Amino acid sequence: MTIMIPAWVNGTLTSVEKLEAHVKGLRHKAVSVFVLKGDAVLMQQRAMCKYHTPGLWTNTCCTHPEWDEAPEVCAIRRLDEELGVRGLIPQHRHHLEYRADVGGGLIEHEVVDVFVAEADETLVVLPNPDEVMAVEWVHFDDLVDQVAQHPDRYTPWLRIYLRDHAATIFGELALL
Repeated sequence: MTIMIPAWVNGTLTSVEKLEAHVKGLRHKAVSVFVLKGDAVLMQQRAMCKYHTPGLWTNTCCTHPEWDEAPEVCAIRRLDEELGVRGLIPQHRHHLEYRADVGGGLIEHEVVDVFVAEADETLVVLPNPDEVMAVEWVHFDDLVDQVAQHPDRYTPWLRIYLRDHAATIFGELALL
């Protein structure tokens, strides 16, 4: 199945095949979501069948919006598709851009809308095995420590988010 994503080619936003965007390092739209429960972050380990960064731990979910799909709609859609999570209302927290080598000759150059959603004890998480190998709730401070100690276990974008954007994304959690 060919997946098309919104990417900029010669300064014009156009629909580009996802793998091509990563091979060429094209600047493209993305959405990232962090689900929080108190001071814990819902983390996912990417499925081994993913064509880049398989088996690495990352934020709750991340994806590329469909053409003309609002970022908020995309965030809700991917929470359901990747994790079976429904009923949360992600709040827009940040807009950022980064470029990172994700291995295998592939580059992520994303313009990202970052969302945060608050969960309670009743949240049901049903990971899609085509997307997610495992999930874990990790206290924010422990996450920061784990990423610092073992960066190779985490996606490049998560490391960038924590290093450069933690205060904006996580607010008071990052300041404690």
